[in-house]
Amino acid sequence: MSVPLLISADSHVVEPPDLWTGRVPARLRERAPHQVRLEQGDAWVIEGLDRPFPYGLVQCGGLPPEEYRLWVRWEEVRPEAVDPGARLSALDRSGVEAEVLFPSPRLQNAIALNPDAEFQNACVRAYNDWLAEWCSPDPSRLRGVALMPATGCAAAVAELERSLEEPALCGVLLSRYPDGGVDLSSQDDPFWARCAEAGVPVHLHVGLSGSPAGTPDKAHSFSGAFTGAFRFYDPPVRIAEMIYTRLFDRFPTLQVVYTEVDVGWVPYLMEQLDDRYARQNPAEKRALDLLPSEYFARNLLFSIVKDRFGVRNRHALGVERILWSSDFPHATCDFPDFAAAIEEDFAGVPQPERAAILRENARRLYFPGG
Repeated sequence: MSVPLLISADSHVVEPPDLWTGRVPARLRERAPHQVRLEQGDAWVIEGLDRPFPYGLVQCGGLPPEEYRLWVRWEEVRPEAVDPGARLSALDRSGVEAEVLFPSPRLQNAIALNPDAEFQNACVRAYNDWLAEWCSPDPSRLRGVALMPATGCAAAVAELERSLEEPALCGVLLSRYPDGGVDLSSQDDPFWARCAEAGVPVHLHVGLSGSPAGTPDKAHSFSGAFTGAFRFYDPPVRIAEMIYTRLFDRFPTLQVVYTEVDVGWVPYLMEQLDDRYARQNPAEKRALDLLPSEYFARNLLFSIVKDRFGVRNRHALGVERILWSSDFPHATCDFPDFAAAIEEDFAGVPQPERAAILRENARRLYFPGG
């Protein structure tokens, strides 16, 4: 079967050296994230990180593994990762109609964990302004997800309203909850309400920054560990939290996307949540409008990068709740021959279901009317 034109619900940009130094207010410029040139290569220096952050591995997708290098010079970064014109050409070569863009996670997380509200808000605004400009050559094909501050609900709502004015931005990304923590609070209800009202999908990319339910430290200690294999650690906790705090009962139209976490584990979680809920004492159980599993079909979506098991068991979640992700230009992507990988991963999947996962679900969510 042929592979339809693709829409990636999760691709990435590689941020330029002057993104923040050229955009934050002058009084904050000395503290802004910036790049330094070291003997082994170039790296980001970010307030709060104990060492510079090299970015060679966030731009190596599609290269032979022997060319994966942690340290590179800025001039060596592939043009498709940093230039929108080159990115559009790369999409054409690889059969991708459009894509939704996310930041480099290490930068995103460092900004979200900075306790200085003025500084964090300024960095978030600078990133979103830059991302909208980066997508502006063709927002029918390039759209970004706006970073939200974690400095209080009012600041998050204000940044959400700014993002709604940008046609190239199509959703919001939480690094922590708007009030700054990793526990849901009713103080953030105005944010959720506005997202639901405006039809803005809310994204958690892998998990929340600094969450104790995130990738365990032990996983990072394995020699040569590829910690992307542990990307599903935080989402089960977040999902249960959203269900049991009745977030989806209060905001039934809210759409939450768990990005780059795959779906093979999701049907098991649905089964277990329903089973435990059924076994609770009726006098003590939390009253919910729906069974826990029913919120998955109404409020939750998941993006897959490499998940043959999840694709085989797609009906346990629902084909319409799964989004395809190229993850370009990160190391896990199959660029430029996505078609060959999809033929293997989607073997036996009927063409209409392929089209839904690989393109149409993302089109409805991010490119309505396109």
